Amino acid sequence: MSEGDNVYRTAAQLREALAGKELTRSDLRVPRFATADLTGFTALDVVPRGKHLLIRLGQPTAPGTEAGATLLTLHTHLRMDGAWRFLPTTTATATPGPAHEIRVILGTTTHTAVGYRIHDVELLRTADEHRAVGHLGPDLLGPDWNEEVAAANLLAAPARPLGEALLDQRNLAGIGNIYKAELCFLAQVTPWTPVGDMPTSTLPRLAAAAHRLLDANKARRRNTTGSRRPGQDLFVYGRAHRPCLRCGSPVREAPQDGRPTYWCPRCQSGPTP
Repeated sequence: MSEGDNVYRTAAQLREALAGKELTRSDLRVPRFATADLTGFTALDVVPRGKHLLIRLGQPTAPGTEAGATLLTLHTHLRMDGAWRFLPTTTATATPGPAHEIRVILGTTTHTAVGYRIHDVELLRTADEHRAVGHLGPDLLGPDWNEEVAAANLLAAPARPLGEALLDQRNLAGIGNIYKAELCFLAQVTPWTPVGDMPTSTLPRLAAAAHRLLDANKARRRNTTGSRRPGQDLFVYGRAHRPCLRCGSPVREAPQDGRPTYWCPRCQSGPTP
C-alpha cells in the first residue's frame, strides 16, 4: 500500500540502482509512451514527492555536450498495489512475476528496475514536473515540510471529516489509509470527526506527529506504537474485532470514502457511521 514512508524507501532503492548510470534498457508498457526510448539517457536522480516518484533523466543534445542538456522526468505513482523490484542485469532477461503486470523496465549494465502494477506512468520535461506534483501540499518527508501550512490546509474545509482531509494530498502529501487511521487514533477522535470540531491547537500537533512517524519509519518496518511485540506495530489499522492496545475494547471497522477504516470506540470520540 502506497504511503509516504515506503515511497521514500522505494526512491532510495531506485536511486541506488540507477542514479549516475546510463540506461541500456527502456520499456514503458503504457499506450501513450510505448514508443518512447530512454536508452542512452543517464539517470540523474530519483526524487520522492508525497506518494509520487520522479525519475530525472538527462541526455546530451549533441556530441561533446554534457549529460543533462536534455532533461526528462519519468513520473510514476504506485497507488494501492504498485511495486518496484530490482534485479542484477545478468538475470533480468527473464523478469519474475506475471508479465502482464509489468508497466516499466529500466536497466543499466549492472541493475534492472521492474515496475509492477504501476497505474500512473508519465514522461514529461523536467521543467514541467509541476504539472504532475504542483498540486500537492507540504511533503511530510520533503524539504518543503511545514506543519503550520499543513494544519491551515486541513482547516480550510472545517466541515470535512478528518480522515478524508488527511488523505487529501493537497493538504499534506504522504499520508495513506494506514496513517490516516493511526493518526486519528493518536488524536483520540474518530475519522468522521469534522476538522472544525477539533481544537485549533490540535491540528499543528497532529501534523507534527504525522511527520515524526513517517520520518521514523522511512528506513524501517512501519511502527506507530513503539511496541516491539509481534502483531503490535499498529494501534488500530487492520485490527478489526481485536482488542485495542490501550483499553482492550474491540477495534471497529467501517468504510470511509470507499476504504476500510479502523477506530477504537472507547479511545476515540466523535461521530461514527
